Amino acid sequence: MSDLHGAAVVLRPSVPGDVPALAAVRATPEVRARWRGGDDLAEEVAADLEDPDTRCLTIRHDDRIVGLIQWYAEDEPDYRHAGIDLFLDPSVHGRGLGTDAVRTLARHLVDEHGFHRLVIDPAADNAAAIRCYEKAGFRPVGVMRQYERGADGTWHDGLLMDLLASELVR
Repeated sequence: MSDLHGAAVVLRPSVPGDVPALAAVRATPEVRARWRGGDDLAEEVAADLEDPDTRCLTIRHDDRIVGLIQWYAEDEPDYRHAGIDLFLDPSVHGRGLGTDAVRTLARHLVDEHGFHRLVIDPAADNAAAIRCYEKAGFRPVGVMRQYERGADGTWHDGLLMDLLASELVR
């Protein structure tokens, strides 16, 4: 797969050399609160990059690694769709880079892979992420109650959002 170019970001297939920078982003309190992780985030990021069911792309802005966006495919013909997830360095939040990364990957998944539907599932209380995804065309489908366990050990709601190919904001 070649690099994907957005308005301000470049998405390129993640490589082992990206692990230290990606682990540093995962270690920031804002990202860690959502993505959590154990004592060795570098090992966890490296394992993510090796997962054959998930495609990881490093998000670059101004020649700097600022995050990771990943996608997976549900290939069962009657349910075919792709799912997206990402984390972004808090130092670049609020600049539209998350929306640009999501839009760039969504365009690739629709145009190059032929997906007619994409999904994403932010925490229901993550208003910034939800706004980011809505700007790319995702719409709320519904709240998934007690969807994920938080760092505090309690269950938290998630918001299922989807995007049909015709709704992609290009």
